[in-house]
Amino acid sequence: MTRLVPAALRRRGTWTVLAFLSPWLAGFLLLGAYPLAATVYFSFHRYDLFSLEWVGLLNYEYLLRDEHAWTAVRNTLWLVAVMVPARLLFALGVAQLVVHLKAGTAFFRTVFFLPSLVPLVAGTLGFVFLLNPATGPVHALLGAAGISSPDWFGDPSWAKPGLTLLGMWGVGELMVIFMAALLDVPRHLYEAAAIDGAGPWQRFRRITLPTIAPVLLFTAVTEVITTLQYFTQAMVAAKVASGTTDLPGVQFTPGYPETSTLTFPQWLFHQGFRDFAMGYACVLALLLFAVAMAATLVLLRRFRAFTEGDLA
Repeated sequence: MTRLVPAALRRRGTWTVLAFLSPWLAGFLLLGAYPLAATVYFSFHRYDLFSLEWVGLLNYEYLLRDEHAWTAVRNTLWLVAVMVPARLLFALGVAQLVVHLKAGTAFFRTVFFLPSLVPLVAGTLGFVFLLNPATGPVHALLGAAGISSPDWFGDPSWAKPGLTLLGMWGVGELMVIFMAALLDVPRHLYEAAAIDGAGPWQRFRRITLPTIAPVLLFTAVTEVITTLQYFTQAMVAAKVASGTTDLPGVQFTPGYPETSTLTFPQWLFHQGFRDFAMGYACVLALLLFAVAMAATLVLLRRFRAFTEGDLA
């Protein structure tokens, strides 16, 4: 017969568990739950840090008419759809190359990792200089080869591809993560597959990808969330390319050229800290949060289908 645990002992166990969880609970409530609840609350107000006025759904209605917001949404989703796969594929390819090198592994690993250590602002400044169509060394090299160089950060058609190239330049951290995952794949699986006559692509598709699928899921989710918050590189590139200074009376408008690099976080920042429309900025923040959650759920479902072999 099972002896029942006294109520006092159960309560003591509950309080013990809560005591151990208290640091996490305090951090979650103060840094997670409270800011989210406050964002929802302020989204129904006209708030400029000094006055608070209830406006109901007015901020949400304005979002539907805000052309700049939807331009920022399109630009950000473009970066997610193009930059994220490009970075993942390039980092995985570089990791495969470095892992299978017979010599010079440490050298190439260092070369590919170093760009990720460069501060975002410094790296963007250097990249804008390199791709400058008038004075940049890339322009001179392409000109010597008889190839015309596009105006990467001055032409709306090339601005986002230029940011994508910048993003692929700093894939060192992703490369290291993929290298660790690839080195963890059991060697005997490759040997058995080779004996059965499987080619390189079949071994990669049937052994490598399913084995590193959890790592791919982690990197894909983090890359999507990071790209949805894409701010610094786009802001610096646009500011440098436009030649805008911080002189009195001169205000920089993000998105140069022609709002082609206007990302959603930039517009959120502009509304909240330039126009002080904090209530509307809270609406934008909630939209960004909802999109990030939806993208994460979609990735989880697709990767689950992939690992189960149901992905077409």
